[in-house]
Amino acid sequence: PAVAASAPAAAPATAATGPMVDPADPAAVALGYVADASTTKDPKFVAGSACVNCALYAGKAEDAAAPCPLFAGKLVAAKGWCTAYAKKP
Repeated sequence: PAVAASAPAAAPATAATGPMVDPADPAAVALGYVADASTTKDPKFVAGSACVNCALYAGKAEDAAAPCPLFAGKLVAAKGWCTAYAKKP
């Protein structure tokens, strides 16, 4: 009899796949990206701003991470933030 293949492990908390942006990556540093908006010291930061409510965030509100066009092929944390933040309309 055929052996059933095991199902691949589900991606944690998001349907998006790919590596997370490393805050030490040169592009991330240039944009002041942090994986947790509450940790930024950037003077441009406005309380309540986060990747999840940015116009560039290519995910759903319930996604823990999603793609961002600023970091091709990589995911940003929903609770992250960078200086390119643009509030969703």
